[in-house]
Amino acid sequence: MKNKVFTRDFSLVVAGQIISILGSAVLRFALDLYVLDLTGRADVFALVIAVSAIPGIIFSSIGGAIADRFNRRNLMVIFDFSSCAVVLALLILLMTKSAPVAVIGVILAILSIISSMYQPTVQASVPVLVDDGKLASANGIVSGVGALSGLLGPVLGGVLYGVVGVNALVAASGIAFFCSAVMEIFIHIPFVKQKLDKNIIPTIVDDMKVGLRHVVKVNPQILKVIILAAALNLFMSPFFIIGVPYILRIVMRSSEGLYGIGMGIAELSTIAGALAAGAFSKKMKLAKLYRVLLLSALFLLPMAVAVMPFMLTLGYWPSFALFFLFGAAIMVLVTMVSIFVITSVQKETPNELMGKVMSIIMAVAQCAAPLGQVLYGMAFEHSLGRSFIPIFMACGFTVAIAFASKFMLRIPKPKEAGSASTNGGSVYERI
Repeated sequence: MKNKVFTRDFSLVVAGQIISILGSAVLRFALDLYVLDLTGRADVFALVIAVSAIPGIIFSSIGGAIADRFNRRNLMVIFDFSSCAVVLALLILLMTKSAPVAVIGVILAILSIISSMYQPTVQASVPVLVDDGKLASANGIVSGVGALSGLLGPVLGGVLYGVVGVNALVAASGIAFFCSAVMEIFIHIPFVKQKLDKNIIPTIVDDMKVGLRHVVKVNPQILKVIILAAALNLFMSPFFIIGVPYILRIVMRSSEGLYGIGMGIAELSTIAGALAAGAFSKKMKLAKLYRVLLLSALFLLPMAVAVMPFMLTLGYWPSFALFFLFGAAIMVLVTMVSIFVITSVQKETPNELMGKVMSIIMAVAQCAAPLGQVLYGMAFEHSLGRSFIPIFMACGFTVAIAFASKFMLRIPKPKEAGSASTNGGSVYERI
């Protein structure tokens, strides 16, 4: 059964994921755009995105545990049917004009919770559906579906939002979730029920304590990397999440189609950065990472020029081209940095602690993102038409992070002979 990557069950999982994730991406994009059009305010837009993401961040920590404890096929079916029900409720509210911004935020939060548990369930199912030798290829397919959905979601969402409207898009997403759930009913995923010695939450808490002890006491260099990741998610990534949509839609007054194309360029840049990360990692050293961050800060300056009044008077395309030329370059660089940092931590972390340590990194980084989103939302809203000011602010933050990382990520001095490791030294010394 598992002699090919594209077994029947694996193909059904991938097909269901394509329908579910793409439908979710289109829906979230359309609702974000709807909120922005409804309010015209960057601070409200940012607050809705940030607050709706928080429940998903909280529940993501238990997604993996749930996927290991219950039948994964049943979980995927339940998650997609639940998403369908939530979307149907939203459609009714929109049709009766009973969906204020707060209600849309709640709906987005519920969908975020479901999504945060759906994806770990899919990823945990892959190893039991394919041969070990094909596992990397299978994981690549699953990851590619997520990246492709992130790319197509804004493009399709932007185009369809302007053509058919938000109600039709919501209805289509509900149908997509329903079709995915029905398809998943026919999947067979091997499952052995595990005995629970204690409740899931106490188990997760115990695992997090073990991972935290390793990060803080055993290998504090990883803690420095976590701080760097949190700083990037606080001051750098939210600029693109909040600033780019606001500048495109409000400052440049892009149409729905051009808005979708612009956001698609951003996603494509992320994919390009991920593809280039392998070659980048071979040449990069952690102690020299600050140089890439300084280059990113430098690229923010032309983006600020692109939204200055004199530039906007030259027409739409000069500002759009300048803004995304350097914006895309930054997203490529930041993606490569993120993957390089995570890979460095993986090389340094024992396999039995990998999940615990990675969950700490993701949790800290993701918790920082909503704060940054609110910060930039307020900054753009109170910039009084001078959108280049928050961009200069992002530039200053990036420069500060770069110099902080220069001192934080210095290569540790060699250990004394009696305490040196036997595996060739720390990865932070080797890279």
